[in-house]
Amino acid sequence: MRMYTPKIKQYGQGMTEYIVIVALIAIAAIAVYQFFGQTVRSQTAGIADEISGKSAATATAAAQASAGLAETEGTTKKGLDNYKNDNSR
Repeated sequence: MRMYTPKIKQYGQGMTEYIVIVALIAIAAIAVYQFFGQTVRSQTAGIADEISGKSAATATAAAQASAGLAETEGTTKKGLDNYKNDNSR
């Protein structure tokens, strides 16, 4: 006589794999937002200004400046010996 054995362990393993994937995506999203967050906020402010009929020159200039800072920060090599977490921008 063959006994029924539930596959609970396999379902738990699959759930754990999905949680790991979601965590990695969340970490990547946080890193992207840290580099480009100010740029996106400035562009959104420019779009809101344009829709309301105002000039978005100031917001566009701020977005370009933030993009330049993000590019500089993204291309800077950082190791554990010289890493500093400067979120002052």
